[in-house]
Amino acid sequence: MDDPRLMPARPDLAAKYLEGKVKATRFATGAEFEIVDAVAPVRREPASDAELATQALKGDRVTIYDRNGEGWAWGQLNSDGYVGWLPDRALAKLGAMPTHKVTALRTLMFPGPSIKLPPADALPLGAKVSITRDDGEFAITHDGLYVPQRHLGRLDVYESDFVAVAERFIGTPYLWGGKTSLGVDCSGLVQVALDASGIGCPRDSDMQEAALGSALSQSEQLRRGDLIFWEGHVAIARDAESIVHANAHHMATAVENTRAAIARIKAAGSEITSIKRL
Repeated sequence: MDDPRLMPARPDLAAKYLEGKVKATRFATGAEFEIVDAVAPVRREPASDAELATQALKGDRVTIYDRNGEGWAWGQLNSDGYVGWLPDRALAKLGAMPTHKVTALRTLMFPGPSIKLPPADALPLGAKVSITRDDGEFAITHDGLYVPQRHLGRLDVYESDFVAVAERFIGTPYLWGGKTSLGVDCSGLVQVALDASGIGCPRDSDMQEAALGSALSQSEQLRRGDLIFWEGHVAIARDAESIVHANAHHMATAVENTRAAIARIKAAGSEITSIKRL
């Protein structure tokens, strides 16, 4: 079944590559842009108070099919295929290709080679930048900003333990559609952690359940990295006895005893739908 979250198609407009597959008044090839804001909201509708579907991070690429003239652009993220409305101000024509990514939970960009300067911006884990040269403890971006070297890694260097990445978010506020240390949801946590480990991951928990790993029986002992799914929720096993997950019960990313969490969620009316091992 076609998923509207992943299909740039509306009654009045659709992506050219969907011509012959969907009905629309017109079809557009689209133009590729890059995200220049540290974090850009991707919303269901072109309004600042519309539901946050997901977030795009600096350096991400997006194919834009429509701009409404009121500050919003409609398109599809190149990374995970998600479709939605982004603020025009977060977009720019393609610039220098990213060379590095942020490996810290969050880092600061300075206008010069000193931590005493007022930061120019703050970047989340997974944001991508183009580095042109080094200056001691700083790396200098193509637009002249200074980022601490120890907070960056090359694009082809990955974390060895995605669960450890997720654990770094413990205490982060819960935010529907969020993907950063200022706010993250259950599937955003899984996606960011897996991406940091070089494992491609869809955005939403139902997509992740369908695409990731192989199914386990609920009688099998959990291992670190197993994913537990409920309808609309996902958690990551830390070991046989505990999980880490972003959840609205704690309104944060938290560690829980697995059995206690399963019982709590069952009491709220939701049973496990599957357990997947990567």
